Amino acid sequence: MAQTLSAATAPDGAGRSTPIPAVTRMPVYLGALTALSASGHTTASSEALARACDVGAAIVRRDLSLLDHTGRRGVGYDVAELVGAIRRFLGIERLRPVGIVGAGRMGTALAHYLSDPQHGFSVRAVFDSSAARIGRPVVDLAIRDSATLPDAVRELALELLVIAVPAAAAQSVVDAVVDTDISGLLNFAPVPVRAPAGIEVRHVDLATELQVLSHFAPAAPAHSSASRSSLGPLEAES
Repeated sequence: MAQTLSAATAPDGAGRSTPIPAVTRMPVYLGALTALSASGHTTASSEALARACDVGAAIVRRDLSLLDHTGRRGVGYDVAELVGAIRRFLGIERLRPVGIVGAGRMGTALAHYLSDPQHGFSVRAVFDSSAARIGRPVVDLAIRDSATLPDAVRELALELLVIAVPAAAAQSVVDAVVDTDISGLLNFAPVPVRAPAGIEVRHVDLATELQVLSHFAPAAPAHSSASRSSLGPLEAES
């Protein structure tokens, strides 16, 4: 759903490149392992993970070989240890401080969703430029003035920023934090943004994703719904 500025690989911090598809599958494995742990499982095989995540077992084994944890033949992976390894790989072994710019419906919903520590993040600030919103509470935080963004990033040691502002304001948000320690931007604005080297950008456009889905899930022929509506209630349910 998200796009990066680069393409097939990303640096993994050890001078190597990690395939981005493998990175995007790691949160899926994490979710499956969390569910397995909640149901009392202490070990998991690559085949069980493959079934839970709807991918091939060979892909699971190849992806997990990127981690600092290995399974045991005939036993599988220790669930708790594998969860820890994936969290370290994703950089969420600790709660990472996040700010959200834009306190409209999208930004407010994201603030509530990301406030669950299970995701690996700590929402420390929400910003908006509207005088009518500044000062109002969102997830126990008072909305801050967007004009204070650079200073607040430094004050709160924010590392990641979610952009949920109208298209016309998106680039100005990026420009405001280029001289701070922000290292990643998740952009929900329906326009691409430019960031300097050292700041990773992920772009999520829900309308675009729905349009792509519409292509792969074509609408039923018009006559189909029309003929259905002409049936009586009992006929339509039979």
